[in-house]
Amino acid sequence: MVLTLENLIAMAEDQLTEYSTDARKIEKLRRKIGIALNFQEQQKLKQELLDKMPQGFWAKKIENERQSFALPFWGIGGLGLLLGISSQQYLDFLAPAIAIPIAIKIQQYGWKLQAQKLLLKTFEDIEKRIENS
Repeated sequence: MVLTLENLIAMAEDQLTEYSTDARKIEKLRRKIGIALNFQEQQKLKQELLDKMPQGFWAKKIENERQSFALPFWGIGGLGLLLGISSQQYLDFLAPAIAIPIAIKIQQYGWKLQAQKLLLKTFEDIEKRIENS
């Protein structure tokens, strides 16, 4: 089985679901990556990851504060549902139909960025350990 960058990002996303420190998540990922890939493959995938990661202002803000960005859309969606149900105005259901998918996409994008950052930290940790030994 050949690990691709998408597989590694999925593994990092799995680690994000666990309640533990970043150091523990990196340690678990480091073991999995170290078993499956040699150092040259790791360097190639790290460079591919660096090329793929967005470097813009908004990407960094969403990576760190994705829930803060999605919160207004969750509120608009909930308020639209509340108003649509209570006043039986079906036009108010348009707000949740638009706002909820936007909130979900913001959360998914931030989650993906956070997983990429964790994977990058793992690659850097592997490099540091190889240099020290």
